[in-house]
Amino acid sequence: MNYKDAGVNIDEGNKLVEMIKPIAKQTLNEYVLEGIGGFAGLIEIKNYKNPVLISSTDGVGTKLKIAFMMDKHDTVGIDLVAMCVNDIIVTGAKPLFFLDYFATGKLKSETAVEVIKGIAEGCKIAGCALIGGETAELPGFYKEGEYDLAGFCVGIAEKEELIDTKLIKEGDAIIGLASSGIHSNGYSLVRKIFFEKNNFSVKDFIPELGINLGEALLTPTKIYVKSIEALKGLKIKGMAHITGGGFIDNIPRILRKSIAAKINKGSWEIPAIFNLIQRLGDIEEREMYRTFNMGIGMIVIVDPSDVDKALEKLNGIGEKAYIIGEIVESEGGVIL
Repeated sequence: MNYKDAGVNIDEGNKLVEMIKPIAKQTLNEYVLEGIGGFAGLIEIKNYKNPVLISSTDGVGTKLKIAFMMDKHDTVGIDLVAMCVNDIIVTGAKPLFFLDYFATGKLKSETAVEVIKGIAEGCKIAGCALIGGETAELPGFYKEGEYDLAGFCVGIAEKEELIDTKLIKEGDAIIGLASSGIHSNGYSLVRKIFFEKNNFSVKDFIPELGINLGEALLTPTKIYVKSIEALKGLKIKGMAHITGGGFIDNIPRILRKSIAAKINKGSWEIPAIFNLIQRLGDIEEREMYRTFNMGIGMIVIVDPSDVDKALEKLNGIGEKAYIIGEIVESEGGVIL
């Protein structure tokens, strides 16, 4: 017997690495000494006086199930990068490099390459280098045609440029940056509502959305790196990536116990997909704001005197940004 008889095809894995190399090469930057192909990726830290490294790891979650149903794999890689880099930038850091983990029961290079293309595209949008990863073939561990993804990102910042959330105070303005849709959280509930409770198909055209359901659900998570870079020069007091836990659990992570975020409903446009989910699932409003981003994927807290400049900079790069609330004195949390 050989390893292939047990379900692991080393030749297929080597083939995939060769297919990935030119894709990853497009993401490399001046910090990379050695990228894909070796035992490890090498990065040189330069042009920083007092550098701090910031790391984040995440996955795509059960949104992958939609990719399997659609047999469309070229966008979930963007989600993977977005979920990591959006967590990095809230500290004031710049994403530096990215690694991925792709695991499947039987490796199909063509599918894996589509996923990696999405990861590379996400890295290019975020301005970070894809310098390595791991492809694991695990026979009997996953259903046929399914896989899992995880990502790991490292960012860098000058120590004195890290965002100090202790500066957030009563009266500060909360700016919301529009999401591209559901992003990559809440899909276990989404799938239960659409496919179990209401028997939809991913191919069903949804008039309210103007596209097929599967296409709407696979819309990639927005990457906010360039939007935050556009605010350079302004004093950002805090940022929150609106992921799992929505508004209710994420915003308090950057607030002292004595202050709260007062969010003014109706101050931004809620995408139709959320109204559809709420109606079909008969979901309470607070549960919606705790599960989904409700059309706001990132919040930025600034002094009231910087609001106009911030909106001008964001609008100047085509970002949809809204004043969605303010910081108030309260016993922590979020006030809707």
